[in-house]
Amino acid sequence: MKQIVLFAVVVFAVGTQAFGESEMKVIVDDCCVKVQSGEARLLSYRYGDVPFKPYADKLLSPSGVNILRDAPHDHLHHHALMLAFNVDGKNYWEEHKNAGTQRHLAIETLTEKGAAGFTERIDWVDTKKDVVALEETRKLLLRSVDEPKATLLTWESALSLPKGKDQAVIEGGHYHGLGMRFIESMDKDGVFFNADGADGKVVRGDEKLTPSRWCAYTAEAEGHRVTVAMFDHPSNPRPVLWFTMHTPFAYLSATMNYWKEPLTLKGEAPMVLRYGVALLDGKVAPEEVESLYKRWLSSLGERPTRSIPARY
Repeated sequence: MKQIVLFAVVVFAVGTQAFGESEMKVIVDDCCVKVQSGEARLLSYRYGDVPFKPYADKLLSPSGVNILRDAPHDHLHHHALMLAFNVDGKNYWEEHKNAGTQRHLAIETLTEKGAAGFTERIDWVDTKKDVVALEETRKLLLRSVDEPKATLLTWESALSLPKGKDQAVIEGGHYHGLGMRFIESMDKDGVFFNADGADGKVVRGDEKLTPSRWCAYTAEAEGHRVTVAMFDHPSNPRPVLWFTMHTPFAYLSATMNYWKEPLTLKGEAPMVLRYGVALLDGKVAPEEVESLYKRWLSSLGERPTRSIPARY
């Protein structure tokens, strides 16, 4: 299938009280998209020369600290910040000769008031059968936030069926979803916390699944304390279960209990997955994360309400 890449550079000004006032820039080349606030890099995203899946390979705090680690030796398929799970029994998380691939089709830059980013069209392909299992329109939108200063990312994936297909079953491991692997220095002495102060349910070792509207992790990143939080959106098909682990490395993932309750996509309407990722310098109190979570929802025109089903 022919790949289409739309090259562009978009520059526009940001001028709201809630968000940063520097120019936002989106720069696209033949392998990457970079989003900047003024001259400060916020995000790097790889879509070219990636054999299995596109992913965000760098996410930087307001002071310029990157927290993402790509393809570490212990798990080469851990690509920084990535979305993956199984579709119709095909594994898109791991990477081997029988694994599925997320095939990049096109990139388009986008602008919204106070934000910059891009959309990408992707086919989830069962390469062994050479058939498309899912079609995805992926949207990443960046904001530079003031008071408190934060890098704020919205990740939205609209998943739909290709023409002629009746359904797709989404399932996978207890850690499958939107997953984040941290740089090595963040593997030591980090602390997870969430909106409800919940301990979560142990799955194995220190791996836990915890229902909450957001989950955060604070640790030392190359000598600089940072706090990163992931947000659930109330319109998601199910409330998030946060996968967390400390050993032998730290990991955070937004899952939807695919391993016990697969999701079946039917009909013409897409299934939309929407998450937020906030990155701040320093150790941040839960109250500050909650405030940023509410501002994130407000920026998307939503209210911070959601009940957790009893089964969770």
